[in-house]
Amino acid sequence: MPEESKRRLRMKKFLALILSLAMVFALVACGDEKTDDSQNNDGDPSSDSPVAITLATGGTSGTYYAVGGVLKTVLDSKLTLSKLSVESTGASVANVNMITDGDAQMAILQSDVINYAHEGTNSFDGAPETNALWVAGIYNETVQILAKPGINSVADLKGKTVCVGDVGSGTEINAWQVLGAAGLTKDDVKAVNGSFQDGVDQLKDGKIDAAFTVAGAPTTAIVDYATTNTLNLVSLSDDELAAIQEAYPFLIRDDLAAGTYTGQDADVTCVAIQATLVASEELSEDVVYEFVKAMFDNKDALTEGHAKFGFLDPEAASAGATVTMHPGAEKYYKEIGVL
Repeated sequence: MPEESKRRLRMKKFLALILSLAMVFALVACGDEKTDDSQNNDGDPSSDSPVAITLATGGTSGTYYAVGGVLKTVLDSKLTLSKLSVESTGASVANVNMITDGDAQMAILQSDVINYAHEGTNSFDGAPETNALWVAGIYNETVQILAKPGINSVADLKGKTVCVGDVGSGTEINAWQVLGAAGLTKDDVKAVNGSFQDGVDQLKDGKIDAAFTVAGAPTTAIVDYATTNTLNLVSLSDDELAAIQEAYPFLIRDDLAAGTYTGQDADVTCVAIQATLVASEELSEDVVYEFVKAMFDNKDALTEGHAKFGFLDPEAASAGATVTMHPGAEKYYKEIGVL
């Protein structure tokens, strides 16, 4: 091969090598840029793209999942700093664990459960410290005691057979909190376990004297019971209410107005937990502030999507907080004057 042809061939190979190296460097730079973008999008609104928020809810047939879906539908077009996705879960305890593990950034759960998580009690005994912070109480889940006529106080349940909910359920925990605060021990009450529907059926059949449920009022099972049976809901005395709230501050007062159920002629004093929105402390103040403001600004649209949002109220949403509040939520409540 002539010397000139060899030089040309070497030059072509050299240029091809330079071009290949340039392409490699360009690809590496693009990869680094994408990595930087994903690292910046961790709850800090400094990223141009919205922060991805997974909202942990509950089972697909439950209220939490439905409420979460309405939040996404209504707020999707209102939020600029975040983008919401809704995930079906095993509900409250699982939701706390998902936030703690970084698998979710927001969740709907029971207000007592977030207290247990911060205190390391009940299901969270020995569990890692959670970084889930209070955002808003959405609506009440009322501790209701349906009883035979003649049982007029929690103290009257001494010596009686009472359905306290399924084993290990939130209802069972709340039932014993109420009974214990009224001075009753497990030796004072013949407790049976079962769903509230089981309890209602046994009450109809005369097998038990009372049954606990924790649910939003009016509760379907009680509505049905009241159509064919004499309704008797136990109203807490002032002393019983004070004792319960001293021991368990997250159990807030909830008065069921007369007429909530057929045959209910007077207000009934109960306690309630709240279906509560919480957020990871990893989410920035600005992201959570925008979310909370958008939620309250769009209450009417949310209520059209699900009736539970009709109970949404800034004062009640903040007043129920018994754990640390997220700075973004705190900023909003202070701005409107409820904190």
